[in-house]
Amino acid sequence: MAGRVEGKVAILVGGGQTPGETIGNGRATAMLLAREGATVLVVDRYLESAQDTVDMIVREGGTASAIACDITEEAAVQDVTAACVDRFGRIDILHNNVGMSLALGDAPATELEADAFDRLVAVNLKGMWLACKHVLPQMREQGSGSIVNISSMAAREAYPYVGYKTTKAGVIALTENLAMANARYGIRANCILPGLMNTPMAIEARVAAGTPREEVIAQRNQRVPLGRKMGTAWDVAHASLFLHSDEAGFITGVSLPVDGGAGVS
Repeated sequence: MAGRVEGKVAILVGGGQTPGETIGNGRATAMLLAREGATVLVVDRYLESAQDTVDMIVREGGTASAIACDITEEAAVQDVTAACVDRFGRIDILHNNVGMSLALGDAPATELEADAFDRLVAVNLKGMWLACKHVLPQMREQGSGSIVNISSMAAREAYPYVGYKTTKAGVIALTENLAMANARYGIRANCILPGLMNTPMAIEARVAAGTPREEVIAQRNQRVPLGRKMGTAWDVAHASLFLHSDEAGFITGVSLPVDGGAGVS
């Protein structure tokens, strides 16, 4: 039986990950898209991390390649788009899995430094827009395409740091604008709002700061209504696969929470 994205070409931005004991959202999504038949160009700031994802895909029999890119640099993003078309002839899927908070100096509004806010906007929002900007002409020419941007439930819930919350809310607005402006070209744009996830980016910084891993996990688990346990990167990956697949062919402009019910508790 053919996979759900069989024969499609995907650019997966943020397909490496922070080192840790679990798997990250980008890596899991890249692997799942490949399992379901897509050819995946794994993009990450760190080539070695992107290549690790590619190696995992290839060991499972999938097709993928790696490329390094600083998504805040427009010329670098253009190079990624051109490389994808040169290698594979088309772009069917753009998956933007990028977002940082404390690592970029995020803080409450009265404590956030102006240069840190600029960094947060550049990585979390500008980078996603640049990727969309340079993929859209190819998708328009094809008359089809699927874009999924990863936002966060932080955009809708109480979150203490202004940069991440603000930029992730901006991702929702960006996605809605793209959906409206590109529907006539057959291009769909949706976003996913992960909640509390057991991923390296969410866990490892807190452990490194001195909180025991078991305590970090227990504190986060108790805030999730559904099963009283955090989600994993595979929960985000399966939601992404659905939105990129033809099964979601009549869905565009949605913001899908993947949060175990935390947003309605």
